[in-house]
Amino acid sequence: MGDLFFGALALMLVFEGLLPFLSPSTWRTVFARAVAMSDGQIRFIGLLSMIIGAGLLLLWF
Repeated sequence: MGDLFFGALALMLVFEGLLPFLSPSTWRTVFARAVAMSDGQIRFIGLLSMIIGAGLLLLWF
């Protein structure tokens, strides 16, 4: 179970690092837009991400 967790964590870090590495200016623009969002918008995106992630986990197991 631990190997699976660390593998998933490593894969997430690789995906998270792709945009800043390949296109720092685009990443900066996206980050600036995210900072300008309201708390409600950020919470909705977080909720949506959790629901999609949980759904994918249910499909996988």
